[in-house]
Amino acid sequence: SMCLISFFFFFLSLSGLLGDKGEKDLRVKSLSRVKRGWVWNQFFVLEEYTEQKPLYIGKLHSDMDKGDGSIKYILSGEGAGTTFTLDDSTGDIHAIRRLDREVKAQYVLRAQARNRETGRPLEPESEFIVKIQDINDNEPKFLDGPYRATIPEMSPVGTYVIRVTAVDADDPSYGNSARVVYSILEGQPYFSVDPKTGDVRVSLAEMDREVREQYQLVIQAKDMEGQLGGLAGTTTVNITLSDVNDNPPKFTQKLYQMSVLESGPVGSVVGRIQAKDRDIGINAEMKYSIIDGDGRDSFDISVDASNLYGVITIKKPLNFERKRSYTLKVEGSNAHVDPRFANKGPFSDVTIVHVSVEDVDEAPEFDSPFYYVEVPEDAEIGTVFKMVSARDPDAANNSIRYSIERMSDPEKFFYMDITSGSLMTLLPLDREEVSWHNLTVLAMEMNNPSKIGSVSVAIKVLDVNDNPPSLTQYYEAFVCEHAKAGQVRIITAVDPDEPTGGQHFYYSLAPEAANNPNFTLRDNQDNSAWILTRRGGWSSRTQSVYYLPIFVSDGDQPAQSSTSTLTIRVCSCDADGNVLSCNAEAYTLPASLSRAALIAILACAFILFVMIILMLSLRRQSKKPYLTKEEENVHENIVRYDDEGGGEEDTEAFDIYALWSPRVEPLANYSKLRQDMLPEVQSLSRYVPQPCVSRIGEDGTNVHGYVLAKIYEADSDPCAPPYDSLQTYAYEGEGSIAESLSSLQSPASQTDHEYDYLNDWGPRFHKLAEMYGVSDENIPMW
Repeated sequence: SMCLISFFFFFLSLSGLLGDKGEKDLRVKSLSRVKRGWVWNQFFVLEEYTEQKPLYIGKLHSDMDKGDGSIKYILSGEGAGTTFTLDDSTGDIHAIRRLDREVKAQYVLRAQARNRETGRPLEPESEFIVKIQDINDNEPKFLDGPYRATIPEMSPVGTYVIRVTAVDADDPSYGNSARVVYSILEGQPYFSVDPKTGDVRVSLAEMDREVREQYQLVIQAKDMEGQLGGLAGTTTVNITLSDVNDNPPKFTQKLYQMSVLESGPVGSVVGRIQAKDRDIGINAEMKYSIIDGDGRDSFDISVDASNLYGVITIKKPLNFERKRSYTLKVEGSNAHVDPRFANKGPFSDVTIVHVSVEDVDEAPEFDSPFYYVEVPEDAEIGTVFKMVSARDPDAANNSIRYSIERMSDPEKFFYMDITSGSLMTLLPLDREEVSWHNLTVLAMEMNNPSKIGSVSVAIKVLDVNDNPPSLTQYYEAFVCEHAKAGQVRIITAVDPDEPTGGQHFYYSLAPEAANNPNFTLRDNQDNSAWILTRRGGWSSRTQSVYYLPIFVSDGDQPAQSSTSTLTIRVCSCDADGNVLSCNAEAYTLPASLSRAALIAILACAFILFVMIILMLSLRRQSKKPYLTKEEENVHENIVRYDDEGGGEEDTEAFDIYALWSPRVEPLANYSKLRQDMLPEVQSLSRYVPQPCVSRIGEDGTNVHGYVLAKIYEADSDPCAPPYDSLQTYAYEGEGSIAESLSSLQSPASQTDHEYDYLNDWGPRFHKLAEMYGVSDENIPMW
């Protein structure tokens, strides 16, 4: 069997590192290990070995080893060859790398003894463990730090805040390397920490958030149970005090002064007040109420959206002339009271609010918000039927002027007296045309015309019996030739008037027809009447039309009446009484001509009329020459000159010298286009070739040749429009020896002028000089 010898060397290494005290402790521990029994297959080695030479761990030995080197030891398993080395002859095991228990606490290795020459195993493979012995090489760490916590202010001593926890990577089952103790380095005397659990608690009573809100603690965790030489780690704990309602509200002012215009609408804001509270959030929310004062009925108070300010608003309309100031006693109190701090109260405060009402120049006010008037339609022009009254509500009580808003009375039926407010008729009224008039009466202050009050006046026009009744429509009756006496025709009448008791008409034949032998009238006493034939034997040849005057009167006062004529025609009828034809052919259609045939005839006539108009329109257009847009634009060009020309020296637009000094150029060489096609006006004579002509005396042959050249140019130019360009110069320029002849510079006097200077202008002005009676004695002959 193979013996694994390790503990002897392990104790030797410990005695060298720890000294006498360590040796005593190790002896005690070795005795305790003996009690647990021998563990033959474990090696122990301290971690963090820092010397340069390999660390001896133990020795492998076989009973078959005679010391002659014939046995070869083989090591395999975790870390074999990289972390641990083996002397295959002696069996010594060394660690060649630094060992860290926090990285790996133990290694499992296998050992075997073989014949060096044959390689044959001499014994079965054995497994053993190398355990890394812990040392205190890791300080405690707060993995969750830094910490944050919130507690209410005024918390009592001992109130739990938060628990902090430190973790030590050392072996908690061996020694004190992982036993941590907590302590506070900063944050006393406000807070304390439990040394074992790490619980942070309040250690100072009545901490006030309004004095200090934030606290920062530095907590230390030290291993080795806090003994000297232990490692330590720290963390911070930020503690915030939350608010509680421990402060009563106080108004910033004991008296508030406010003002409001009397014209302020109901619900408008007068001002804001605030009872300040050192608390925050829900603990600072307020509620306000008016508890006293003469303005409780006129004003109201509510809290704003932030629940901090009291907003005073108008509850009822104000009137400066009636009351000019109000006093309010307002109470502000916390909306949420904490009973734990009732001894710090009362949690309310009172202030006084003085509200002054400011005067506003108001529009005049009528004594009634609405007027209703009834006027008979036969009222005479100028009749005063209503007086309206308005006054200035201001203390100044200015004078008032009245008028009618013209849009409400566009036809000007009424007139308003400007000073008294009397409303009278200006035109005759007719209920049958307009039964209601809705006027708007304006009242304006004399001293401030911008202040205008208005009121509505409804005028009902009362009915007067001023219209006679008449037949409902133009009646045209017929009677058949074979009709007998007693044939009935019903008639009715209408009246635009509307009497109170309703209409009641009376019918009768006119006096001139009272003894009519052909027809008679019977009043039915129900606003209708019957027309009855008094005989038979009617003949259209004898008399085709009868006119019957009917008298109609109403029953109102004063009574109105009228006479209407009923036309009765004699017609041919069939056996059933249906009309076949009457004498008045113009009023009836032929029996054989239907309505559809008549429509077809009218449609054909309309189509024929449209075709005639279309042909005339085409004929008129064919006579008009067609012009393109470009030609029309050229034709309508206007050359305007707003300044005075240069006379004979002005040759930019027209070279008059060409008429007196023609140039001889062959026509065959002319190939230029017309210059009037260019956008810029050019001199015509510069570009027109002159034919070979000879001056023959004074007959103006050269002018004739110039005109012929222009004709030839127009005929040979394919781009020339079919009309000529005309430029007119109707004034003399400043280049003339006669200077300007404009009337603008003529003297305004009516004295006679001397025209002797016309003789100095040469023979061309000889005719002018003769017209003005200038003597030609000195005129030279040419």
